[in-house]
Amino acid sequence: IMKASKVKELIIGGLPDSHVEVEDTTGTGDHFNAVIISDDFKNISLIEQHQLDYKTLGTYLTNEIHALQLKTYTKSAWGNIKSEE
Repeated sequence: IMKASKVKELIIGGLPDSHVEVEDTTGTGDHFNAVIISDDFKNISLIEQHQLDYKTLGTYLTNEIHALQLKTYTKSAWGNIKSEE
């Protein structure tokens, strides 16, 4: 069983200049939603962004984490979303 805080810690460990929000969607410690804001995502495809995220989680992704919904943004894209709210 994983905690959302551990998932967040792993992602930040791999993407140190990122802002990360993680939510355990079912309360069972294996299904998570993550919002990741990082300029490491600049000029790469959505698939490449997700691959970067998966890499930060290593074997946890296939063992402890059964489902992970990702929303990835650069800092400027996130700023645009927040200014529209």
